Amino acid sequence: MSDAPDARAATMHWDDLHVFCQVVTQGGFSAAARRMGRPVSSVSAAVARLERLLETRLLERTTRRLRLTEAGEQLHDEVAGPVAQLHQVASDALARGGRVQGLLRIAAPYEFGAHHLAGPASEAMLRYPELRVEIDVEHDAVDLFGRHYDLVFAATEAGVPPASVVARRVYSLPRGLYAAPALLRERGIPARPDDLADWPLLAGREDRDWRFSQGQAAVVLPTNMPRLRSGNAGIRLQAALAGVGVIRVTATFAAPSVADGRLRQVLADWRCEPLRIYALYPQRRLLPPKVKVFLDLLHEMEGQGLAGPGVIDGVVPADPARS
Repeated sequence: MSDAPDARAATMHWDDLHVFCQVVTQGGFSAAARRMGRPVSSVSAAVARLERLLETRLLERTTRRLRLTEAGEQLHDEVAGPVAQLHQVASDALARGGRVQGLLRIAAPYEFGAHHLAGPASEAMLRYPELRVEIDVEHDAVDLFGRHYDLVFAATEAGVPPASVVARRVYSLPRGLYAAPALLRERGIPARPDDLADWPLLAGREDRDWRFSQGQAAVVLPTNMPRLRSGNAGIRLQAALAGVGVIRVTATFAAPSVADGRLRQVLADWRCEPLRIYALYPQRRLLPPKVKVFLDLLHEMEGQGLAGPGVIDGVVPADPARS
């Protein structure tokens, strides 16, 4: 005979509910195991234990996909919120303890992440042996909550985050215009941004115009019909190297190609708008130690010139689009 409901509830492990919610959120056992830093067998065992306790199947497992049963969907709807709240309480308790440990999950745009995060991440792991770091380099905007990142770096162009997200501006990276020597031989050397009005441009996904200044002069160059549009800075760079068009990109990203002569900077006496990078993280009462030390380390290493060139502004604007 089955135990009474109250007796079974008393033996239920909250961690099993947390694992179940992670499997649903991540879309599978392997993804949940990676997210939680556990073996797949441990994740599978937690869900199986929960199913035995509830005497019902929660997930339909196939070789191709995982699907919630009716009972599983109802359970997830009822416990996802409380489990997340419990997880937040536990995180706050750890934050008060001040110990730097666990998995720090970071996402960043390729143009920034490839050149500015490896050094700080390596230094953080050397300083804090119990810290693990996972960095995803993305070409599109990242859902901070949906994918459960601790820290997301995003450019101004990506839009204004919701009120539930803290936006801290950490970098202002100089940008310039670059073109292949062959393209410049064909079209000549532009003297002003206006001269590029009929040139082939290689624009980012969020680019609607390129803005330039020189003293009191300001010029806006529309990019509504570029020759190439891509959120992938690497693709745009390859097109520029092939002589397809002019690229606007950070100086650090273009530096190797400029150094070996495959690209030349144009309109160097006109200032491009910098690429402003913000650190986004969920609004909470206490900032987890692993996030705090990483942000502090970014500031420290940038000051020493060890995180790649850029300017750390160290401000926390309410609306990053207005900073």
